[in-house]
Amino acid sequence: MQAADLSGSTEFIVKTLRESPKGSVWAVATEIHLVNRLANELAPDRSVVTLDPFGCLCSTMFRVSPNHLLWVLEGLLEGKVHNQIVVPDDEKRQAKLALDRMLEIL
Repeated sequence: MQAADLSGSTEFIVKTLRESPKGSVWAVATEIHLVNRLANELAPDRSVVTLDPFGCLCSTMFRVSPNHLLWVLEGLLEGKVHNQIVVPDDEKRQAKLALDRMLEIL
């Protein structure tokens, strides 16, 4: 992130690229499905490429659907936690720091 010209949330990336000047070239480091959608949407006016040469797939993010979200939320109302993920404390601190930095931008 320190070498990036810009950094931000998914919404920030989408907004920035959509509002960018025609002819601009963007290298984006995020989930490949978003990069591909933006590349298709903005072509041929702008060039969008991934920084990940392997086309990293977020194997779960793109599968989240309104039905799955509803299932999880309804479970929480019933006191059930579906698919709980346990994260080590140090990673929690680093993730919170990243989220706090993103929220400061807003």
